[in-house]
Order: sequence, then structure tokens, then C-alpha cells
Amino acid sequence: MSFRVLTAEISHETNTFSIRPTDLDAFKSRYFLLGAEAIRERGQANTDLAGFLDVARDKGWVLTHAVSTSAPPGGLVTPGTFLALEAPVIALALAQPFDGILLSLHGAMVIEGTQDGEGTFLKRLREVIGAQVPIAITLDPHANVSQEMANLANIIVSYKTYPHVDMRDCGLLAGEILHRTMAGEIAPRTLRVHRPMLEEVNGGRTDTGPMIERNRRARAHQRHPDAFAVSINAGFGNADIAEVGPTVLVTYQGDPEPHETLANEIADDIWDRRFEVLNDYLSVEAAAARCTAHKGADGPIVVADYADNPGGGAYGDATSLLAALLAADVANACFGPLVDPEAVGSLNARRVGDNVTLSIGGKTDPDRGGGPLMVTGTLKLLSGGDYTGTGPILGGLQRSWGPTVVLDVAGIEILIVSNATQMLDLEQFRAFGIEPLSKSVIALKSMQHFRAAFGPISARIIVCDSGALCTPDLARLPYGKVPRPIFPLDR
Repeated sequence: MSFRVLTAEISHETNTFSIRPTDLDAFKSRYFLLGAEAIRERGQANTDLAGFLDVARDKGWVLTHAVSTSAPPGGLVTPGTFLALEAPVIALALAQPFDGILLSLHGAMVIEGTQDGEGTFLKRLREVIGAQVPIAITLDPHANVSQEMANLANIIVSYKTYPHVDMRDCGLLAGEILHRTMAGEIAPRTLRVHRPMLEEVNGGRTDTGPMIERNRRARAHQRHPDAFAVSINAGFGNADIAEVGPTVLVTYQGDPEPHETLANEIADDIWDRRFEVLNDYLSVEAAAARCTAHKGADGPIVVADYADNPGGGAYGDATSLLAALLAADVANACFGPLVDPEAVGSLNARRVGDNVTLSIGGKTDPDRGGGPLMVTGTLKLLSGGDYTGTGPILGGLQRSWGPTVVLDVAGIEILIVSNATQMLDLEQFRAFGIEPLSKSVIALKSMQHFRAAFGPISARIIVCDSGALCTPDLARLPYGKVPRPIFPLDR
């Protein structure tokens, strides 16, 4: 039998503390691809969709793809935008019957007026297709998984890596479980356990620390004949919502007891080790001092501004780290991205080689990581901002910073861009004339994903807290909707 399967990719990680709402233009600025266009652009890369297609070819599905879209993490998704995101999926579900639904979601979308974006979408989809058609979803491990999501999706598979490099594998696993379900071989459902925390203390790092053993246990349990997927979600603590924080999910059938036991043991380990922080968060001054001391003979030192990570919804325009590097006379360095479309616009009126003086960065909220910085430098490059990734996360995928310039200020090449995206691929520098391997210091805005591409070329990695919107000191954020008590707000 050839099963008819409806697929889609809809992803947003919502930082509810951001003052910038997320509209449809934000999704279109990254990608909004319908049907065959999405398959053409994403079907052979390290994406969930590629995994879906792998199963479809192997099992002979008739696959109908609705949409692939994602926006940079940011503020609340507007209601009209949410309707536009779900519309291609709902229209196809109304137009014809399907044997199964396979969706790539993030798991941390928050809509204006609705805290649970994915739960709302799944509920709407269930109203159209009914309770009997199986739904499988893949999630980012920084999902805040609600009980409704677990109730409405039969199958949930989250990535097991951070930096995320197993998207295609997870799409493949979710598709294979869905196929067995449509064939009547299994009848899966998903259980959820949770602890009162805003997020796993290390954000779910899988390159080191306790998540290595937790994932080993998860994979081992998946060999149980009635366990099909075990997902450990670190949660996303920059969301002021009721159902926030780390969850452990098991997609299973039959007696829940062994699966509940495993999930609770992992959740207890997350709770019991909540004070074991892996990162050493330096001040920007301390980070700059270490960069000054680094001679670069064995490769560049990478300094990551954890707090101004656009990949967590920060604005990407904080200047305090750059100011500290300049004050410490750090040279032979690169810095990026600095999100400032206003500065880019003013520099686009100049010529490459011009010496310019202008204010850069710090325009969104000067109290979050530093205000505008007056600099004088040489304009090195003007660009439309397009690049194609080559690393483990973005390999083969086309992206754009939007209008982009490179400004050399006292030996620091600053990548100033229009679109907020974190640094996670070497081509995000190289495509604009900046060679990271030639630098003594690489300063970038990212929490963890940068390690996949920049870790192998670095002599050393340090992490700093600039005080921007994604500060690891969550007690500095004005929570009002999360249930109390909750760690780390209530210790």
C-alpha cells in the first residue's frame, strides 16, 4: 500500500522578552518555501525534510509537502503571521485525505495571546483531520513541550545534539515510526515528564557534560520493543509562559510503567545536577584581557558573546564586547555579526576604501549589552549579504545577512549586517572577505552552535556575558507568567 503523507516545516523560537514582534516578513527574510521549491532547496541538506524524503523514497509514499519556513528567534509571533504559517498545511489537509502527517516544528513558538504555538497548530490540524490520523513531529531540543503537544502528536522525536547536527537523522526516525503506525504494526503515544526549571542548566550541551550519559540512556531505551523514541528537551528559558522548561518524552506503546520510570530517572538527574554549570561566563573586560594575552601561534581564540545570541532572540546589536576589545587594543581580529541595518544603509552610500566615522550598534535597547559605539575605520566591503553554508549545520543551505558591510576598526574586521542570525558557519565570515583562520581572535555572537564549525579551528574557546537579552543570569529577566517556585528564580 502506498501511504499518502502530508509534510511541513514551521519553526520559530520565541523570546517573549524581545520588544520586536515576529511578523511574516521575518519568516520571509530567512525562508518561506512552498511545495516543490522547498524540496528543491532543502531536500538534500541536513534538514528534517531531507529525512522525511529519505523515508518516502524507501517506503514508496505519496508525499505532499506544504511549506518550509523559519524566522530568526525573536519576539511574539503576530496572530496574522501564525494564520499565514498554518494556512498551506490546513488547506491541503482540507482538500484531500492523508494517511499520516509528518511535521518539523521547533517547539518554542509563542503567539500573541496564545502561549503554546505548536499546541495551537496541532489542535487546529486535529479539528480538520480527526483523531485517527497519526501525527509525527520533530522538535528542536530547546522546545518547551506542552502537555497538549504530547497529547495531540502520537510521535515526537527531538534532536539529540547541541550543536544541532542530526536533523536529517531525526526526520528519518520520525518518518520510520510513522510508517509503522500507518501500517498498523504499532500504536504509539507520547508521555511527558517535567521538572520545575526554566531550562536545563547547560542548555542541553551534548559535546560535553551530563547530556552525553543521558542520551546514551535514551538510545539504549529505544531498543525496548515498545519504546520508539526518547527525547530529552532542555527547554527554552527566555519564554515567560506557564509550560516552560526541560521535559523528557517517550514515544511508546503498551504498559507505560518502564517508560515512565526511565523518563523520571532522567528528569531527576536534570534536577539533581542543576548547579553543575559547564560554561565559565566571563565579563567582557575579562574576555578581552584573555584575547590580549593570546598570541595566536596555535590558532585563533574564539570568544562568544552568549548573551547577545540572535539564535536565542537577542537583538545582535550589543556593543559592550566590541568596546572592550577595542579598549584592550586587540588586533588581527574579526567580530560578527553586529546587527545594524541603519549603519549599513549609511555606509552603502560610501565607497570601499573610504575612511568613515559613525555610530554602530546598541540602538534597540542600550541597557541590554551596550549602547551605540562611535568608531572610525576603513570600509572594506559592500555586499547584498548572500552566502551558502559549508559546515555541519548549514552545509548546502542558502542564507542571507541582508545588506552587509565589513568595517575595519583598529585591526578588528567588523561584519555589520541587516538580518539577525547567529554565527555558526565559517562561510558567514569567509563569503565577505574575512578569513577566520588568519585571525588571532574571532569574536562572535552565539551560545553553542558556533562550536560545530569554529571549534575545530580554534586554539581555545571562551564565553562571555555581555548583559544582553539572552544573559545566562535569568534572574535579571522580568518573569510574570511562569509557575512559582521554579529554578533558578527560586533557589
